[in-house]
Amino acid sequence: MDRDLALGLVRVTEVAALGAAKLMGRGDKNAADAAAVDGMRRMFDRINIRGTVVIGEGEMDEAPMLYIGEKVGKGDEDSPEVDIAVDPLDG
Repeated sequence: MDRDLALGLVRVTEVAALGAAKLMGRGDKNAADAAAVDGMRRMFDRINIRGTVVIGEGEMDEAPMLYIGEKVGKGDEDSPEVDIAVDPLDG
């Protein structure tokens, strides 16, 4: 795996965790999940990939972001194609 891609994916995970952590212990799982999803989505769009979410937050009509089939990344035709499985907030 390309070093820049690997570090970009680490950053995606980190931003999702930091977003959810701000709401930890407040009893609002939906807000924590939304913060994690939003952070993850923003960071995916900074990575030079042509990604497709294959396992995500649900079908398009069930989830506003990171739904199955959603395209992520800022890549062009020369960028690697990547299938993505996400669970921004587990538990």
